[in-house]
Amino acid sequence: MSDTIAAIATGSVVSAIGIVRVSGIDALTVADNVFVAASGVKVRDFEDRRIYYGEFVCKGDGSLARQGDGSPDKLIDLCLCTVSRAPNSYTGEDTVEFHCHGSPVVLVDVLQILFRHGIRQALPGEFTKRAFLSGRMDLTQAEAVIDLIESETSAAAQNAAGQLRGTISLKMDAAYDQLVDIMAHFHAVLDYPDEDIDEFKLQNYLEILHSIEDELQRLLATHERGKVLKDGIPTAIIGRPNTGKSSLLNALLGYERAIVTEIPGTTRDTIEEKLIIGNILLRLIDTAGLRGTDDTIEKLGVNRTLAAISGAGLIILVLDGSEELTPDDYDALRSIPPDIPKIAVVNKSDLPAVLDENKLNELNIKCCSVSALSGEGLNLLDEEIRKMFPDFGGIQGQDRGTGTLSCVRPGQGTCPPVLLTNARQADAISRAAASLHLAIDALTASVTPDAVLTDLEAALTAIGEVTGKTMREDIVSRIFERFCVGK
Repeated sequence: MSDTIAAIATGSVVSAIGIVRVSGIDALTVADNVFVAASGVKVRDFEDRRIYYGEFVCKGDGSLARQGDGSPDKLIDLCLCTVSRAPNSYTGEDTVEFHCHGSPVVLVDVLQILFRHGIRQALPGEFTKRAFLSGRMDLTQAEAVIDLIESETSAAAQNAAGQLRGTISLKMDAAYDQLVDIMAHFHAVLDYPDEDIDEFKLQNYLEILHSIEDELQRLLATHERGKVLKDGIPTAIIGRPNTGKSSLLNALLGYERAIVTEIPGTTRDTIEEKLIIGNILLRLIDTAGLRGTDDTIEKLGVNRTLAAISGAGLIILVLDGSEELTPDDYDALRSIPPDIPKIAVVNKSDLPAVLDENKLNELNIKCCSVSALSGEGLNLLDEEIRKMFPDFGGIQGQDRGTGTLSCVRPGQGTCPPVLLTNARQADAISRAAASLHLAIDALTASVTPDAVLTDLEAALTAIGEVTGKTMREDIVSRIFERFCVGK
């Protein structure tokens, strides 16, 4: 990290303010060459985290070869500048930010002038990667940064903010430190049998290992909910042709996303859009009508519908309330796996009711009467979906972690509950828990300590992967590839 990097940190759209961030060993020196504070104070003499007003300039006529030749400076922008010195900055390095007017042209000009002074373009996620490498944050916190940026609901944002604050890190650090202590005692007993070392008490270690395994399992058990919170619920809108599936999609979204005609089979492919109900993110999938057909293209659409059903977390079965249930309706209902939550939407409530909803009750499926044409009943559908997923109205419930791994911040009490949203972290925690289980079985069976040590080392390595204590370069590179430039 010997070079200095820069990037536009606020995107490329027109805005009131745009920020260009610089980090590295030459950040202050270069800033002194391009920023003239109205107060006359040099950038190298700025107080940390204090904002200074001044001019961002290009020396001479903009050519570095003519700097100092007496040519007037070229004004690029009237802006603000702030400094954060190492090690108390986001990256752990000297960092300078220029808060300019938010014209993309101005921001690009500022960046290009910085490049002429030997600064290079930051790679995606490089600022956060430097923060990780300098010890300013661990991997769970680094991954929480991009999750927070990409959050699509307030609940997901709150959960990511909790992870950025260190909720998962504290749990993992507690487990890691306790395993290190146990292994240190193991090594002491094995390597220095003649020394006056505290007697190895098997039962004490069993209790600690059980406690760690239980806490890891509790955290792991939140992963399914965490995935839904982060990625949303795949919601397949299914039914036979012409029941109003596409009309329902359009009504829910509030605009015409899907083509609607009276011709059966108009929808030949799946259409995906996102909808937020409360704090629940639904990934709505409008599907082709389910029916027997000889049309080759329509058959492909039906196959895609069946694939959408198998991968769904919620099924909305759309029925035509102006007609009796048909064999195709029953076939559509039978296509839904029993373990997938489902609700029947009886559409066309603006027409005379013919469908007997008691038959749906007999089939043990919740139903809701709506009119996709007028919007009547959509609020009831909203309420029913919220009832089906009560845990996602916000980050609710209590952290049931107890004992040695309770998440406590010094002087600030217990951390808020957190859901595990990251598949990489979940995989590492799962491997750690499995290795701990093997170690517990070995201890219970009175296996020699060196054999137990192998399983504990595997658990320690896996836990270290979560936070980055045991770091693989390829994994770290893959994590930061997700990031946007400037973060």
